[in-house]
Amino acid sequence: MGKLTIEDVARAAGVSRATVSRVINNAPGASAAVRSRVRTVIDELGYAPDQAARALASRQQPAIDVVATPLVSVGWLGSHPYYSRVLSGVMTVLDGRDIQLRIHLVGTTDLAGLDAVADRVSLGAVLADLPAELAVRFQQRCRRVVSLVETAGVVPAVEPDNAGGAYAAVAYLHRLGRRRIAAIDGPDGISCTVNRRAGYLRAVGEFGLADLHTGGGFTREGGFDAAGRLLDRYPDVDAMFVACDLMGAGAVQAITATGRRVPEDVGVVGLDDSIAAACANPPLTTMRMPVEDMAAAATRLLLDGTVTVGYRRRFPLELVERASA
Repeated sequence: MGKLTIEDVARAAGVSRATVSRVINNAPGASAAVRSRVRTVIDELGYAPDQAARALASRQQPAIDVVATPLVSVGWLGSHPYYSRVLSGVMTVLDGRDIQLRIHLVGTTDLAGLDAVADRVSLGAVLADLPAELAVRFQQRCRRVVSLVETAGVVPAVEPDNAGGAYAAVAYLHRLGRRRIAAIDGPDGISCTVNRRAGYLRAVGEFGLADLHTGGGFTREGGFDAAGRLLDRYPDVDAMFVACDLMGAGAVQAITATGRRVPEDVGVVGLDDSIAAACANPPLTTMRMPVEDMAAAATRLLLDGTVTVGYRRRFPLELVERASA
């Protein structure tokens, strides 16, 4: 069967080509019932509009949008390496193409702003870190999306194996002879935190270890404070799995501030393999999350028009050994 066309969708939905076009472009002129029927047919057929042709026809330069909801609104691109890695991955695919890269910061309560971004999407949107409820809302207004974090089932996602990476980090520390392995978690209520915590709990349960954990908020300062709390509560901690390299760098600072040595007294393993890991002192052993590869894969899906509702691809995390464990 050849490539599906807008006429195929119109025929299956029992409407005109113009009506299908209105639904795809979120334009007025179609009832809610008709819009629902057309979108159902689009999902069932797996139809992907030629977004580049649409953008050129409307005399707009095609663009890929990156949408983020970071924890901080000031200096967010420079304050966390994750976002620069996402942009790097997208740009490797756009290099040499006449396609814009547009970056959007949207607050988690700014629904109007989120909707406005969704309505203006051209070729597609890479959702860097949207919570599930916002990703679903975005996807309902614009089907041309790929999330880089685990989200609701209908939203296409290219995601890291966070649970597997956390489990592997704890297993590595256990193989080194560590038996009091604490964890510093990310912010509550986000899938990355939930899954990394699940991997940690699976490991300590399997190895018969105590669950020693606290939250750190995915910031260096949060990691520093969290490590201090853990050492106060559990002075015999001999290792920490820290769910983000920025927190890991802060944890190393807190550990050494108490006179303990890393890794001799307390081993530390992070997660990300960002610049924060390489610049920590000592450099962090970490679980590498292939952010650039994930962002590039998401961008290719959008440009190829091959992304479908519920698409999933999971990237494994790999251990990078340095001096902290």
